Amino acid sequence: MSNTKNTSDSQDSRNSPKNQESSAQREDGTAADRPSPMQVLRHARAQLAELTGMDAESVSSFTQTEDGWALEVEVLELARVPDTMSLMASYQVELDHGGQLTGYRRVRRYERGRADARGPGGR
Repeated sequence: MSNTKNTSDSQDSRNSPKNQESSAQREDGTAADRPSPMQVLRHARAQLAELTGMDAESVSSFTQTEDGWALEVEVLELARVPDTMSLMASYQVELDHGGQLTGYRRVRRYERGRADARGPGGR
């Protein structure tokens, strides 16, 4: 029975004037209305996968910009055997402040097992 009381107490607190004020602030488009960075990352990966048909394996760069967010996402483009020969790609992804994808482009394609070159003439 105490769980029922706790549930009704928590429901009452959601309807309190303080929480109603927070909801009004969110409707105004304040910072409280914006998604968290983790929500932005998850949503960006899902949107990119839906558009390209390829699943994002990781996010290698994530930055907040004046216009929203900029990410670099690593995607498996072509699976090969052995896995180290699979073709990967880095996509630059741009999102607005609400986390909606506004653009993307492939900036690099590489074999999974290859390291980036370090400086002129070396690996």
